[in-house]
Amino acid sequence: MSNGQNSLAASDLAAYIDHTILAADATPDQIIALCAEARTYGFKSVCVNPIYVPLAVRELEGSNVLTCSVVCFPFGADPVDAKVAETRWVVKQGAKEVDMVIALGLLKSGNTDAVRADIAAVKEACGDAVLKVIIEATLLTDEQKVLACELSKQAGADFVKTSTGFAGGGATVEDIALMRKTVGPNIGVKASGGVRTTEDALKMIAAGASRIGASASIKIIGQ
Repeated sequence: MSNGQNSLAASDLAAYIDHTILAADATPDQIIALCAEARTYGFKSVCVNPIYVPLAVRELEGSNVLTCSVVCFPFGADPVDAKVAETRWVVKQGAKEVDMVIALGLLKSGNTDAVRADIAAVKEACGDAVLKVIIEATLLTDEQKVLACELSKQAGADFVKTSTGFAGGGATVEDIALMRKTVGPNIGVKASGGVRTTEDALKMIAAGASRIGASASIKIIGQ
């Protein structure tokens, strides 16, 4: 890590962070508070479940904070048509970024064509919105992580992302480095799951992360 990365200002670090609430019991008041925090601290986006996309878009109007939503979350086991429909809906409501879960069972069974087609269909449904593909690294071997990243890249994904945060484990420096090595310099890598401190975030960025997904965002930027 360079000295510059070691001394990232809070505002610079905030620009890496997707400020996130994806709990099943998240309330509208929590989403409103999330958006207010994102505006105050300058986080890159807020990441919310689809039902709250219209609320987040409204609360973030006039700011530079993006609205991000998840689709086929947290299992990735939905039919392609359902994933596409959900993606189109959140984008129509104003989501500028979409985080999808890869079809893990198909990946692990070696059905690479289906996995690639699944991602490509969602990417097409995104239109101008950014697509991040969650590979759920904690459930994969290193060989499978590489394959997941390669298929995501082939299908036109803009980012690969470590974890949903719902399958145990989370982002590791080793996984971020492997994912960055696999996708190269032109695709984003998002570290998500278990990133809770400034030190955690800086280590992930040094290993190649270009985005951080976190619920402990305010603590991470030292505020």
